[in-house]
Amino acid sequence: MKELTEYIVKALVDKPEMVKVTEVASERSIVLEVNVAEEDVGRVIGKQGRTISAIRVVLNAAAAKLKKRVVLELID
Repeated sequence: MKELTEYIVKALVDKPEMVKVTEVASERSIVLEVNVAEEDVGRVIGKQGRTISAIRVVLNAAAAKLKKRVVLELID
């Protein structure tokens, strides 16, 4: 999950070297915290949150195979 998230977010931002993804896994869920450069926050969120929503859909589809739930958080 962490690698998939990094791949998607790095493709969206201007400064991919500033992308950090932290994964906290529990028995039933995975929490992914994403840090990006300040000027790239808008790119990851997208208009009306559509981009980050689409990323969450992709991650939840991948997590369904593992029978887990994914929570994606964008840290400022």
